[in-house]
Amino acid sequence: MSFLKLVSRFVLLSTLLFALQACGGDDSDQRSAQTETEEPGLTEFELEHGIGPITERIEVDDEIDQELVTQGRNIYEMKCEMCHNMEGRMVGPELGNVMERRSAEFVMNFILNPSGMTNNHPVGQELLQEYMTSMPFQNVKEDEARAIVEFLRDYNQNN
Repeated sequence: MSFLKLVSRFVLLSTLLFALQACGGDDSDQRSAQTETEEPGLTEFELEHGIGPITERIEVDDEIDQELVTQGRNIYEMKCEMCHNMEGRMVGPELGNVMERRSAEFVMNFILNPSGMTNNHPVGQELLQEYMTSMPFQNVKEDEARAIVEFLRDYNQNN
């Protein structure tokens, strides 16, 4: 067999194999990509407490820390109030009873990692669909997010 015929057959066979794979063939890659989007692959902690820097349960005393409440109220008024009411819908969801629905860790992770929560957490994706806007990162530090949680806990307990 001449070299030219051998190269021609190789090219023809390669083209045929490529065409078969493109037209169907093994779709395991397609199935695994589909599974990744259907099941976010989050841990139980992440599903319950969110995705972000808070990766362990935080200590929350039964007694409300009034100093943290004051700090949290000030931060809320500066960075949150323009989009969130305590009662009733606004740009974002109401926050007055959020501590009944979510853990302190979840709220802190949403504050500290809003894009990660919106893009990768089922609750964040549901909120995006409902409110049609992503929460922007407000440059809040972890201790400030904890103060906001204490403010929300106090509000929830007193209203």
